[in-house]
Order: sequence, then C-alpha cells, then structure tokens
Amino acid sequence: MEKQIKKEHVAPWEKAFDRVLTPLEEFIHRQTTSGILLMLCAIVALYIANSQWYEAYHHLLQAPFTIGMPGFQLSMSLHHWINDGLMALFFFLVGLELKREILVGELADPKQAIFPIVAAIGGMLVPVLIYMSINSEGHAFDGWGVPMATDIAFALGTLALLGSRVPKNLLTFLVALAIVDDLGAVLVIAVVYTESINLLALTAAGVMLLLLVSLNLGGIRRPLPYVLIGVVLWIAMLKSGVHATLAGIFLAFTIPMRPKYDPKRFLAQITGMIGLIQKAYQREESILKNGELRSRVQALGEGVQLVQAPAQTLEHKMHLPSAYLVIPIFSLANAGIPIDWSSFGSIITHPVSMGIALGLVFGKLIGIAGFSWVAVKVGLTTLPQGLNFKHIVGAALMGGIGFTMSIFIAELGFAHHAQDLLMAKTGVLLASLVAGISGFFWLYFTFEKSEK
Repeated sequence: MEKQIKKEHVAPWEKAFDRVLTPLEEFIHRQTTSGILLMLCAIVALYIANSQWYEAYHHLLQAPFTIGMPGFQLSMSLHHWINDGLMALFFFLVGLELKREILVGELADPKQAIFPIVAAIGGMLVPVLIYMSINSEGHAFDGWGVPMATDIAFALGTLALLGSRVPKNLLTFLVALAIVDDLGAVLVIAVVYTESINLLALTAAGVMLLLLVSLNLGGIRRPLPYVLIGVVLWIAMLKSGVHATLAGIFLAFTIPMRPKYDPKRFLAQITGMIGLIQKAYQREESILKNGELRSRVQALGEGVQLVQAPAQTLEHKMHLPSAYLVIPIFSLANAGIPIDWSSFGSIITHPVSMGIALGLVFGKLIGIAGFSWVAVKVGLTTLPQGLNFKHIVGAALMGGIGFTMSIFIAELGFAHHAQDLLMAKTGVLLASLVAGISGFFWLYFTFEKSEK
C-alpha cells in the first residue's frame, strides 16, 4: 500500500531523474512521433491542395517575406524561407546525428557499420539506375536523385505501429541505413544540385567554416559563438549558389563532440554540491524562501549541462523543434499536390512519376535486400544479431518511404519545371504509401508478437 501511495505521488520532475535513454533510443522515440505527425500534415496539405482553399494556400506560400534592415535585407517567398532557411535547422540536426553515429554510434565500429553501409549503397544505387533507365535524357533526367533517399521519420513511425513484432535491432539497422542514406543525399545536393557559384560568397563561407573549426580546436564549448558564426555561414552559403541548407551540416560537424570531462573531478564536485544542498535544505525546506537552496540547485543543473558534449546537448535540444515544427511545416508547404483524378492514369504512367515510384518501391527493395544478401554470402559482413533476411526485406520495403528528402531534392531538380515537379511529388507520395503499407503487412504477417 505504501509503495502504491509513493508511486502515485511521484512528480514529473522526479520521473525525469529515473528516465535513462540512450541517444539511439531518444532518437527513435522522437523520429517515431515526428513520423506520425508528418503523416497527418501530409494529409492536411493534400486536402487543402484539392479543396477551394488551394488558391489561398498557393498565394500564401508565394508571398514575399523580408527580414533585415535598410541596406542589408534578405527577401524571399515564404516557400523559399521554409525550404532554404527552416530546413537548415533540419540539416543541422541531421549533421549532429551523422557525426554522433560516425564517432560513437552504430557506424563507429567498422564491423557493425559494414552491413547498413552496404545496404544503404544498394538502396541508393538501384533506385537511381531504375530512374535513369526510364528518364535517360532531357530535363526529366535531373530528377535522378529523388528516389535515393529514405524518410527516417515516416519509416520509424510506420514501424512503431507494429509494436513488439519489430526487434530492436531492426530499428537500429533502419536508423543506421537511413543516416548513411541521408549522407548520400547531402553529397548529391552539394555536388549536383548547384546551379551557379558566387566565388566571393563561397570564400566568405570558407572563412566562416575555418573560424568554426578554430573555435573547436581552441576548446570553445559554449554553443553561442558557433550559432552566431553559423548564421553568417548560412547567409554566405545562400549567396554562394551552393544550397544554403548545407550550412547546417557544416556547422554540425564543427561543434565539439567530446566535452572537457574529468570523471573523478566531476564526481567530487557533485558529491560536494549535494552536501551543500542538504545543509541548505535543513535550514529551510521551501525552495521559494531559501535563496541558497535555489542557487545551489541552479548551479548543480548548470554544472550537469556543462559537463556534457556541446554536440550532444544541441542534438537533444534540436529534436523537439525539428520533429514538431520544422518537418511538419515543410510537409504542409510541400505535400500539397493538386490531383486531377480524371487523368490520374496518365499521371502515374508519366516517366518522371513512374521512374520515382518504381525506384523507391522496387529499387529500394532490390538494392537494400539484394546488396545485403550478397554481402553476407561473400563473407563481407554478417547479419545483425536476432535478424534474418525476412526482417531485412521488411526494412527494405520501409526504405521505399522517401518523403522529406525526396521531395526536397525534387524541389531542387525540377525548380524550373513545374509539371515535372508535380509528377515527381506524386510519384514520391504514391511510392511512400505503397512501400509503407507493403512493409507494414510484410512484417505484421511474417512475425508473431515477441513474448516479454
């Protein structure tokens, strides 16, 4: 009875001390929730685009928006601010995740990393080849990068619906796969989808990047200097012609991953601080009346924050705005596709939409599962513990969900061809729907619920 009463009176802040999540578990939790929210926003955008509000929706996205002061202003449409500005925050988070995975995560151990890397390479290469075989010339060829990306939020959100049917190692594999996938997409955006170069602005961006590296090597651990220089880096990238969102990746890779952390000194300081907090509490229990108790608790909190790596702290803080603000807004701004049902047959058989759809659904399946199988058979790597090739086929089907990054690349590749852009987005949405449903039912009917 006493235990039950204590359990019922546990405050939320007390639960926070007991909640211990690894970076991977936190990442999966955030991305799962983001995926579900992303689905809802995509549905809302599609509804608006096919309703009487489409004109207002289109007009709002094209409305000019200006920031700055006379003599120094940035003016772009709201749609461009979302895709070039807001999405830089998303790429910043992607960069932090990439850096963590490479240094201390699933990609840090070469033996563990080979399997998802090989699978990701197959999952990028085969869809591109399928698309190129259908769209081998003209401006339609520019969309070859669209089917190479997997949307991790959508994929994990769909996997979450399967509950205990999905082994944890399958989630880990899909996360590592999608992160390598993101790296490939980022490289394609940087190298391929750059129209013209402003050398002066690019030089300024290079100087900012050197400053950021100098801060890292100089031992600066406070985030603010990095953020301020990062904003200048983004402006320089915007003016340079190289896509501005890549500033988020560059900034993330310069932020320190290792803290100035001495375990013995930290434990000694924490032990001493707790003793001082106990003495202050004995004099006055109310933290509202006890100024010393309040200041000691605040100092403890600040010390715990400072002992963590800056990149680790920023990744934790950026998950919330990225999952619940940036990606949903991007979805609302880019998933609104007007569909003419009377000509739907000709839309899905259009070379662009068909190339993307076949690339995502069949290309991902063949590339991920096929390359994984070959890599295991030739002895290059081994299957992760607890997984078999039926699991890998399910993950490969889920890999065909290509929403966020695919639409983003489509916006770049078909920026001057509105009809092809419409076909590309239709192909992405159709493929994501087919891949998600196929992957869900494959895993649902192939595997029983695991006993706990």
